[in-house]
Parts: sequence; structure tokens; C-alpha cells
Amino acid sequence: MLTTAFATADGVHVDTHFGRCARFDIYDVTAESVQLREIRIVAANETDNEDHRLQARLDALTGCALVCVASIGPAAAARVVRARVHPLKSDPSTTIASVLDRLQTVLKGTPPPWLRKLQNQSTVGGSS
Repeated sequence: MLTTAFATADGVHVDTHFGRCARFDIYDVTAESVQLREIRIVAANETDNEDHRLQARLDALTGCALVCVASIGPAAAARVVRARVHPLKSDPSTTIASVLDRLQTVLKGTPPPWLRKLQNQSTVGGSS
């Protein structure tokens, strides 16, 4: 299972920049099923310093293997990777459903090594 976060403003599209994201929709994804686990609201005040805002977003990704965003800066991407979450950038018009469909298709076949590693970490690491 891959627990995947989507940076979204409307719950339909991957349309939010990581650094400004106020909401992550969290899905559990397997080759056979997709389930919305929860919606996590970022508890950061936009008047806080940049480090605090970023940490609030990282905290919201706890237990996730992937985060899909419209965009992410290089420093934030590095911190996301250090938190053992793999960032994926999408066009803001991309729907969450289309990303979920693609993930399931890949998981049904032979996932690339980086995705297999995330899948194994998510399963072994207990992202429940």
C-alpha cells in the first residue's frame, strides 16, 4: 500500500504549491483499491517564519510515502525527501483521480525501483 498525499485546494485537482498548501487529501492506494483516508489541514499561520510553515506541512505528511503537488521549491523538496516522502509534481489541471488511476496501473504492473522501495517502506513501516 502507498499512502499518498495530494496538495489540493478543491479536493479534485493537484493544484497547490507545497509551500502554500493548506490542505492535503490522504489516500491509501493499492493495485486493487483506492480509499480516501483523511483530509489533513495544515496548522500553520502564514505570518509564521518560512521554516515553521514548512515544518507544519511536513508534519501533515506523517505516514505518507508520496506527495503530489502542483509545484515545490528545491529547498522544500530536499526537506520532503529527507522526511522520507517522495514529491511528485503535476500540472495544476491534473485531477487527483487521474493520478490515482496511473498509480494503480503502475502498481498492477512492474513498478520502477523507486516506487517499489516506497511501497515496501510504506507496507513495512506501518503507515496506518
